[in-house]
Amino acid sequence: MAPRASVKRYVRRQVMRAAYRTDLRRPLDPNLAVYGAYWNRGVACNPAAIHAKARELAPHIRGVWAVSSRHRDRMPPGVPYVIEGSRPYWRAMATATYLVNNSSFPGGFTKRPGQRYLQTHHGTPLKTMGLDQRAYPELARKADFDKILAHVGQWDFSLSANPHSTEVWDRVYPGPYQRLDLGYPRNDVYFTATAEDIAKIRVELGIQADQTALLYAPTHRDYREGFVPDLDPEHLARELGPDYLVLVRAHYFYGRSAGLGSAPTGRVLDVTAHPRVEELCLAADALITDYSSLAFDYACLDRPIVVHAPDWDTYRTTRGTYFDLLSGRPGDTPGAVTATSDELVEVFRTGEWRSPASASLRAAFRERFCPYDDGHAAERVVRRFFAVPFAPPSR
Repeated sequence: MAPRASVKRYVRRQVMRAAYRTDLRRPLDPNLAVYGAYWNRGVACNPAAIHAKARELAPHIRGVWAVSSRHRDRMPPGVPYVIEGSRPYWRAMATATYLVNNSSFPGGFTKRPGQRYLQTHHGTPLKTMGLDQRAYPELARKADFDKILAHVGQWDFSLSANPHSTEVWDRVYPGPYQRLDLGYPRNDVYFTATAEDIAKIRVELGIQADQTALLYAPTHRDYREGFVPDLDPEHLARELGPDYLVLVRAHYFYGRSAGLGSAPTGRVLDVTAHPRVEELCLAADALITDYSSLAFDYACLDRPIVVHAPDWDTYRTTRGTYFDLLSGRPGDTPGAVTATSDELVEVFRTGEWRSPASASLRAAFRERFCPYDDGHAAERVVRRFFAVPFAPPSR
């Protein structure tokens, strides 16, 4: 059975590729845009915010999402999509004038003259990226740097959230693309959401009005398999008491569940499967994270951030970082720092998490990493990428 199935898949791929080569001879559709996010996991991140704004400012542009078959259930009702590797997918990739992605379009495609490709990225780089990973043997062993450079060669525009990102992207992804120092569209909601919007999200998540919601969102580790949290959410919830609720968001590499197995207190909520991390951030009174780029986005809200990093030395050694997140220097550290579960509990018990010292660190962090975010990044990007003119000022 296995060999027959393999042959069938091979033949199908060959047929699809032949059809794709035919489609490459079709004229480009000037009103078609293909969007993708997180290797075709569905509607998310900067591409989602750009798509939404383009529907408003450039309604003549038809947006279609590329999604893998295993993630098609994530697609919101009414949003057009094509399944990765299908005949409609390859036709869209061949004929779309606009391509928008925060990672890459799996399977490869031939960039045609006249196509415009916007690489939005999906975070501010703390960890080493791109060509800088060559200095770390375990990372270099898994990476195909020729493939990375070939992909970069397709970009026409590279979006940055801050000057630090621009500097890193220029070095680790060298290419002839144009910089767009315009901010992250996915962060617009942090400036536009109303108190009513936030209250509605909290109710939908089951957060009581008098509860303090803590969002625990660690990143993944290259040096270990699976989601292994560096704190026990149930222990934290028990120690802090019923006034606190802990939301746990595992990295998307680990699937749709954090796999929490301890006895539940009713004050820990697995929100890994929630479709919009931005809504979780809006609902949370504070963020607990480690090296996740979510810290840079959450800073837009000017709410407390606690860095819980018990494996900092190991992480820096195996992955490499661009600055010392734990240094305590203004601009490097976004708030209180802990390395043990007891320290984390004390940060909340003593109020250090929202102390003037933590607020001062957060202000410097925001100044460094959120200078372009103001609630209008999506509009700036859409007008630049789709060549939509700004409306003349009203008289």
